[in-house]
Amino acid sequence: MTLAEDAAALADHAARGEDRLAALPAPPARDAAQRDEAAAAHDASRRTRRRFLARHADAVYDLLTDDRTRRARLPDLVFAAADRFPGLVPTRRQMDAERAHVQADKEGREIDQGIFCAAVLRSRRAGTHLIETMLTPTARATELLDEFRRTGRTELGSVLIERDGPAAHVEFRNGDRLNSEDNRLIADLETAVDLALLDDQVRVGVLRGGRVAHRKYAGRRVFSAGVNLADLCDGAISFVEFMLGRELGYVHKLLRGVLVDDANGGAWADRSVQKPWVGAVDAFAIGGGMQLLLVLDRVIAESGAYFSLPAAHEGIVPGLGNLRLGRWSGARTARRVILGGHRVDATDPEATLLCDEVVAPDDMDAAIGRAVHDLAAPAVSANRRMLTLAEEPIDLYREYLAEFAAVQASRVYAPDVLAKVEHRRRDRAAR
Repeated sequence: MTLAEDAAALADHAARGEDRLAALPAPPARDAAQRDEAAAAHDASRRTRRRFLARHADAVYDLLTDDRTRRARLPDLVFAAADRFPGLVPTRRQMDAERAHVQADKEGREIDQGIFCAAVLRSRRAGTHLIETMLTPTARATELLDEFRRTGRTELGSVLIERDGPAAHVEFRNGDRLNSEDNRLIADLETAVDLALLDDQVRVGVLRGGRVAHRKYAGRRVFSAGVNLADLCDGAISFVEFMLGRELGYVHKLLRGVLVDDANGGAWADRSVQKPWVGAVDAFAIGGGMQLLLVLDRVIAESGAYFSLPAAHEGIVPGLGNLRLGRWSGARTARRVILGGHRVDATDPEATLLCDEVVAPDDMDAAIGRAVHDLAAPAVSANRRMLTLAEEPIDLYREYLAEFAAVQASRVYAPDVLAKVEHRRRDRAAR
């Protein structure tokens, strides 16, 4: 069958699935039998979507991007697919309805977004084009770049970026949430990383957590508490913008740089700008915070800091930590940390596998200065580029991310995860 014929069949099948769902109560009001009926309707539609994408992923992507001559960032791509191919992914209206509910009360339509994103990323042609698209500067960074070049300082709501000599200091400022990551912080961080990479006066980037208001750490700097679990419980952590967007966006830009020459072909070195990055870990780097350390070139930790990846305990996948941690720490340590929730203190012998230097809290600023001086050397950027090429080829990254898209979208709606987030939400409400 042709693409048009299969698309029509998909739309018809998906519409019948929606009719089945519409005949049921809303998710929180369903009994066991009705939940089974909803699951059966979703499963049938998702099998059809997978079959359709297995045949037509490249053709769909080419239609949505005018044969890869137009860059569509991930959120725009997903909703363009919803408009062009009814039933393939949720519409904006459906996703707006989902956002009105806590995680445990949603229909789970982000699973369908995950199916689409995974299929695109599995294709070397379409997936590579999408990855490169997500490495281009954001429109917000482009608008702010001249001002940052002139003033050396930009406040972005939950992030401050400030130039000091050859370094751009990017400070997390989600202080009332222990600098945990949420949708807003992810967007602000990508803008800040773009500015640091695009400013010719900057030769090194520095990531550090700002001071927080939490009663246990009041007035102290904290690096990152990872994903904001309260927002996850409340259904405010999005799959496309957050879970995939952070990996394809600012985290990947820290590793591989920003694409500045959008012409087809040519060596990556001629088309991109990348710079070395320093991470300064005060207090702790948990979850997504620890994941960041795996793409940085120098990690400095204060003596009381610790590192952990508790995602498996929460029931989800810790981003690209499963891809990257083993090459830093070795397979045994990676399994203890990811599968067993093992915490590594900065003073533990195995911490030398995760950070380069451990200093007293009062010595952190001086240590950052030394790291910036070392990494500002002219040959550093070229050599880190070659290290990245050897350690994480783009196809390896793409293939992992394709599976991550499918697995993570399902895990965030798995019964064990929903039970945990709902228990946490109710416990928080009862306090």
